[in-house]
Amino acid sequence: MSESFTFAGSLLDRVAERRADAAWIAQVLAAEGTRFLPMWRLRPLVRRAEQRALAWARRDLLERVGPRPEPIFLGVIADVAHFAVDVTSLERPEAALGVEDVAEFEEARAAAVWLPASDAAIVAAARSLLEWHATHGFCAACGGATRVERAGWVRRCGPCKREHFPRTDPVVIAAVVRGDRCLLGRQPGWPPGLFSALAGFVEPGETLEAAVRRDVYEEAGISVGAVRYVGGQPWPFPHSLMIGCIAEALSEQIVLNDHELAEARWFSRAELLEALDSRPSGGGIFLPGPIAIAHHLIRAFLDEKLRD
Repeated sequence: MSESFTFAGSLLDRVAERRADAAWIAQVLAAEGTRFLPMWRLRPLVRRAEQRALAWARRDLLERVGPRPEPIFLGVIADVAHFAVDVTSLERPEAALGVEDVAEFEEARAAAVWLPASDAAIVAAARSLLEWHATHGFCAACGGATRVERAGWVRRCGPCKREHFPRTDPVVIAAVVRGDRCLLGRQPGWPPGLFSALAGFVEPGETLEAAVRRDVYEEAGISVGAVRYVGGQPWPFPHSLMIGCIAEALSEQIVLNDHELAEARWFSRAELLEALDSRPSGGGIFLPGPIAIAHHLIRAFLDEKLRD
């Protein structure tokens, strides 16, 4: 099921074993067919066309950007190497790259709604990597400056030689169910009526099942028993991995414990079906769109009930 989630299912072969091969990286960087994805303020360059797609550039792109950015290796597709390039230093990036009539830098969430699934998955990797590089220029151990190694998949501290690797934060997200109902919550600051599955970061030394049970109890006061994994979704805002589950509730009384949620409610299957069909229920609720794993978890719950 994970392959159907937005930002999942990339066609890239990451060929991780080639990242430390400096000669090979230099060779593909110079190859005429190599493709570079410009990213400006973490926004991918997208073609202006009826069929939206990433706008890939050739090697001469790097000559137009100063100071010259470090290309970050993403992988290969059909023997063609693909890199991401941070062009944030440009003030008017579309004009500077000469693409203002055919392409634009678009916010990643908005772009992912329209991009082909394989392109959206590439954006997930590129955005997370470039954000990590932008915020990890100094060593957490000694404070020394770090430099890029292994084609962008490692930063090494100059003074202490410590290696630092791209960060991924695991987040459990669960549709909590009890009989014919599903528990959803709404965070402060969300639009009125928007409800979603409950989510929280996995803590050190914690299993995924334990993280679901802890987070649901912390947020809504609901005890959880069985936890079933449904699928995972990269979520590059900035660098999370959403681990989607369906959790069986052992209790019903909602108690908002940690004030993370503004509201939590049990919803009937009929209410959820109406909301997914864009027909607001009597409570005026609406649910996350297909870009979010929460949408698919709710559908998974509903599909199970429909088969019963």
